[in-house]
Amino acid sequence: MKTWSTTDVPRLPIDHEGMPVRVHDTATDALVPVAGQDGTARLYVCGITPYDATHLGHAATYVTFDVLQRAWRDAGLAVTYVQNVTDVDEPLLQRAERDGLDWRELARREIELFFEDMEALRVLPPDHYVGAVEGIPDDVTAVEQLLEAGTAYLVDVPEDEHGVPGATGSDVYLDLSTQPSFGAVSGWTREQMLEVFADRGGDPDRPGKRDRLDPLLWRSGREGEPHWDGGALGQGRPGWHIECSTIAQRYLGPGFDVQGGGTDLVFPHHEMSAVQAAASCGDDCFARAYVHQAMVGLEGEKMSKSRGNLVLVSRLRSTGVDPMAIRLALLSQHYRTEWEWTDQLLRDADDRLDLWRRASDMAAHETITDLGRATVQRVRERLADDLDTPGALEAVDDWATTVAAGEPASGLVVRAVDALLGVQL
Repeated sequence: MKTWSTTDVPRLPIDHEGMPVRVHDTATDALVPVAGQDGTARLYVCGITPYDATHLGHAATYVTFDVLQRAWRDAGLAVTYVQNVTDVDEPLLQRAERDGLDWRELARREIELFFEDMEALRVLPPDHYVGAVEGIPDDVTAVEQLLEAGTAYLVDVPEDEHGVPGATGSDVYLDLSTQPSFGAVSGWTREQMLEVFADRGGDPDRPGKRDRLDPLLWRSGREGEPHWDGGALGQGRPGWHIECSTIAQRYLGPGFDVQGGGTDLVFPHHEMSAVQAAASCGDDCFARAYVHQAMVGLEGEKMSKSRGNLVLVSRLRSTGVDPMAIRLALLSQHYRTEWEWTDQLLRDADDRLDLWRRASDMAAHETITDLGRATVQRVRERLADDLDTPGALEAVDDWATTVAAGEPASGLVVRAVDALLGVQL
């Protein structure tokens, strides 16, 4: 699938490159180095389910991993970045039915709007942007292999749910009892898992399952639902988690560096994606580190489509808000800390952007001063230390304030703000 348009990233003409990056790994609850192997860093970030517009929780996630990309590139690494889009799933189908739309048209419209938001926020696009529908052949192959290995099993479709021609009448589930690595990503107890499983796409009460937490791998085709050829699986469509398992393995290979997403994906999505990959090719074939963006709230609640308490990037843009101010507001919060969106955050970001742009206007493009070198070094150090974007912004604040007081301004900092923080002055 075609992705959004890219933006140039300036190279910084300085004596040394950026620093190796450490991030917090959810699976080990520790800071770990993610420096890539053989000069390449490999990143997978879970994408949207396109049934509504991009809200600030989404934007925070993609800006966070954009900064990680930029820090990697500054350290001299090549980056291979993959993102999926869940262009067929229950929430999308339900929203399309509610609004009287074809689900494919709804997905196309929201994907285009997502692209516009990402371009406005200057988020670097993935090298591979892959729809769940595109990945179905790989899903089929993986599920067939799991059935052959005896790690997956069949559950009959309820009699009152009528199948389509070519459907087998059986759904396929992964048998978690065969997977010793289950639980390694989240570290959650069974009780914690069951508390949220149903609300996050699971079906713990489905009759016929061997365990309430066993995840769906293939849904046999039902009347009125989209379905595809599943070979020996019959007509149907894949479960949610298997799409990321197979897309990541196809485009990044085993042991890629970082699996990213919001904290609401720790369980079940990232847990299940990892364990399904392990079932196919072993415990070391998925991510080396799992990095999660904390939730963004509004008026005391998590911002989410299901609650409808959304601050939309597109709506802010339509009212004339500078996308760079939105980006600065997001960068002002550390990715691992939950926070709430307020009008004051946006006002503060506008003030910061104005200060930085006034300093930028005073900078000679090719000038490199001692203050400029020191500022860039501080920014690099902050980003290398678990993507400390608030600390990086403070470094640029200090530079801009000093420049406003009469210190010669370095164009190097202006280029670094663009290259490392993605903010165009």
